[in-house]
Amino acid sequence: MNLVAPGASNTPLSWPADARIAVMITVMFESWPEGKAPPYSPMASPLREGTIDRQGFAWAEYGGRAGIWRLLQIFERFGVKVTVAANAKSLERHPEAARAIVEHGHEVAGHGYTQDQFMVYLEREEERALIERCSAIIEHTTGKRPVGWASPRMTASLNTADLLAQAGFRWHGDVHDADLPVRIVTAAGDLVGLPHSEFTDNRVMRGSPRDFQSVYTDTFDFLYRHEAPALLNLTVHAHWGGRPPMAAVLSNVLDHLSRAPGVWFARHDEVADWVTAQGSLPAARTPTPA
Repeated sequence: MNLVAPGASNTPLSWPADARIAVMITVMFESWPEGKAPPYSPMASPLREGTIDRQGFAWAEYGGRAGIWRLLQIFERFGVKVTVAANAKSLERHPEAARAIVEHGHEVAGHGYTQDQFMVYLEREEERALIERCSAIIEHTTGKRPVGWASPRMTASLNTADLLAQAGFRWHGDVHDADLPVRIVTAAGDLVGLPHSEFTDNRVMRGSPRDFQSVYTDTFDFLYRHEAPALLNLTVHAHWGGRPPMAAVLSNVLDHLSRAPGVWFARHDEVADWVTAQGSLPAARTPTPA
């Protein structure tokens, strides 16, 4: 009986040096508009409507003030390069962090302007303008124009992929129906679709950070043993994953992963460029642009 998923590529996937698994680390570097706090936090007691949530403002700003720096230090210790999906507002607020990210060899990808501005709420031309605005800010603050995009809430509109291809992007990270890279076909050209994480650090916000460690070490071991060549996308947020309780377990996870032979730690753009060169991408089902 054939147990290969329908639509899989006829060209076998392989990683550089025949690695058994590629590990992409995604850091979400997010900001909210002035006077607006994130819709979630570790605080369990909701405030009355109209109350200024100073705790929420400060909690979110931790990412640029401290979290991103601790994460960069961790990646430096393990010698891994990552992709930082950044709200352009985060880079404007923290230009020194923007420079440090690229100076240490990491990729910066587009992630909208602020975290509350969702692509599905925008008309096509508004979305086009947003992509260009974010690209220009990333290029101005980092010195490099982005080639990848992960939408706020990881939710694309019917137009997002086509607009990204028109703008010269190479990869799109809003894939939720595949475990391996896919080819997204648009009228403006192809993009590499990269799967997103299903278990990010904020899933354990009111529980134990150890759950994050267990999920990722167990998932890594399963894919490494049974589904090579595999892909694992490990995602943390600078304002939560960069805090000591989460940073501690992230270090434990990276220690576990780095001890195994045949692991390719890769940025998203490196994965996208590799699979494009190999010609090993099955086509994804892409909605027709509006």
